[in-house]
Amino acid sequence: MYKSYWSMEFNPFIKDDTDKIKETYFNSNDFKNATARLEHLKNIKGIGLFTGFSGTGKTFALRYFSKNLNPSLYKVIYIQLSTITVLEFYKSLSYGLDLEPPNKKVDMFRDIQQRIVSLSKDKKITPVVIIDESQYLKTDLLNDLKLLMNFDMDSKNYVVLILLGQPVLNNILSKQIHEALKQRIVISYNFEGISKNEVKEYITSRLELCGVHSEIFSNNAIEAIFGCCNGSTRKLNNIVDKCLVIGYMNKATIIDTDIVMSAQNEIELT
Repeated sequence: MYKSYWSMEFNPFIKDDTDKIKETYFNSNDFKNATARLEHLKNIKGIGLFTGFSGTGKTFALRYFSKNLNPSLYKVIYIQLSTITVLEFYKSLSYGLDLEPPNKKVDMFRDIQQRIVSLSKDKKITPVVIIDESQYLKTDLLNDLKLLMNFDMDSKNYVVLILLGQPVLNNILSKQIHEALKQRIVISYNFEGISKNEVKEYITSRLELCGVHSEIFSNNAIEAIFGCCNGSTRKLNNIVDKCLVIGYMNKATIIDTDIVMSAQNEIELT
């Protein structure tokens, strides 16, 4: 009912309705910077490091990048479970490369490297390996990554490896034990989160997508939302959605700071 109250065709701030806007993205500063670096990484190959706090758009940018890769030229392998052992990682990567993993690690290592080189040289296909939540990767697995990326005596790059994680990943890779891996990182970017100026633009653009062209949120409310979301677009979406519900329940004509504070309080209690 609250959608019809605000004359919204759908709610662009919740996951259930985002399929209706899946071809539309908000061109934030983070999104532009990240996708530009991903495009460059696609061309030069090697290791890319992308960090940021939860909800700042890391996964969305990677998803957009991956969906726009030509499947005839790139093979995307997404590994989400980063708490796995070295052997489990090798098995996941083997399956992603359409290999039946042997029992021994040394054989899996050999088969994976041979498969990557074969895809690149024979089929002109570049594997793109994305490891999400990489801050949880164990030291021995991080050590193996630098070995996996060593081709032709470290003279060639045949694969794109993207490490995606929280900012603490930068601290982990700065340790002396990971110096060799860090030196292999050719592209890096840290997501700063949605800015104060972008919050109003984001809310306005999302509302326009669902058919709302009038001002629903006061300027003070938008400033309050920015203060509550801490740069997280995910938090912003939650707060805005809760504001719309509370505004409907109170028969408000505009969302003000009182409604924003009520929304924030409800979210903190859940």
